[in-house]
Amino acid sequence: MLEKENIYLFLSILPIISFLYASVGHGGASGYLALMAIFSFAPETMKPTALLLNLFVAGISFYYYYKAGYFNKRLFLSFAISSIPLAFLGGMLEIDTTMYKKILAILLVFAILKMLNVFGKENFHTKSVKLWQGLLVGGIIGFFSGLIGIGGGIILTPLILLLHWGKMKEAAAVSALFIWVNSASGLIGQFSSGVTFEKETFLLVVIALIGGLLGGYLGSKKLNNQKLRYMLAFVLAIACFKLILT
Repeated sequence: MLEKENIYLFLSILPIISFLYASVGHGGASGYLALMAIFSFAPETMKPTALLLNLFVAGISFYYYYKAGYFNKRLFLSFAISSIPLAFLGGMLEIDTTMYKKILAILLVFAILKMLNVFGKENFHTKSVKLWQGLLVGGIIGFFSGLIGIGGGIILTPLILLLHWGKMKEAAAVSALFIWVNSASGLIGQFSSGVTFEKETFLLVVIALIGGLLGGYLGSKKLNNQKLRYMLAFVLAIACFKLILT
């Protein structure tokens, strides 16, 4: 974990990240990883911790979006069938620290664009996902989800919106459960390779849950606080540059 003087700052930013990600149907792994990168966490700690936090925050987010009637089961299954086993495979694999940081930096770009609403336009006319499209997209995202320690929502949501596979709230609901199953599968893969958690990790879970509960509830209703998302995008950009330069 961190030194005492830094841990309080880290813990104060953590619920803000979970709040903002849960409000758009995400678990927040890319944000947690970015924050841990800024505070110089070890990669072997970052990956399982982010997946664990994802389980709780994405689960809460999915509950609220499902309750509000936005979940599309068929759309979810199109991606999840292939993503779950490949997330497990990715979770089992170890990756070079330098390569890990570079891949994470690239994935953070998707998170930054999402928070800046680059992919935020509503699709009023949607079309069905073809089986091969769902299997291919789900499999690729699932593998990198387990390998890096994300749920994959930062990639899946933009694709759903850009390719007109679903509407905004629908994409958020599908992505939330997609993140949950990939995080669970990736974490099981981590456990099978001998990963364990420090006791302090569960403190992070409690703090992230506070932000996730509020963000999931408000996001499934009508929340759209763009100023806060700009701030988060700035934090993600800092982490992205740090990962590239180190």
